[in-house]
Amino acid sequence: MAKKSNSTYSHSRSSNWMKFKCENQQEFVIGGYTNPQGERKGFGALLIGFYDQEGLQYAGKVGTGFTDSMLQKIKTDMTEVAQENCPFQHPGSLPSKEVHWLQPKMVCEVAFTEWTKTNKLRHPRFLGLRKDKPAKKVVKEM
Repeated sequence: MAKKSNSTYSHSRSSNWMKFKCENQQEFVIGGYTNPQGERKGFGALLIGFYDQEGLQYAGKVGTGFTDSMLQKIKTDMTEVAQENCPFQHPGSLPSKEVHWLQPKMVCEVAFTEWTKTNKLRHPRFLGLRKDKPAKKVVKEM
């Protein structure tokens, strides 16, 4: 929250008091995706993660922030790196139904509000693909 220094409290909305949302963002490796639901085309959500000393760690799903054309284009790109096996370490925390695995080569930028205690993202939102960063260089940023 922020307020004009010379304003006083008011019980109504005004430009003297403003609410700001803090947002984090960083890149993540795309390790899989879910099937689309309902009228959605392409895919449902991306399964994303980051690298640490153990390997690729699952950070959650991102299913918002896409246009219809992005859904189709990214789905086409993902078919080129499809694989049978899960690329993430500790797959027990991952969705298991209607999931498609990918070689961990594609990188995306994601905005989110915060990290949970279990290294998952809260309120992730897709911002775009990153062609300029190798997937192996994607780590959890502090």
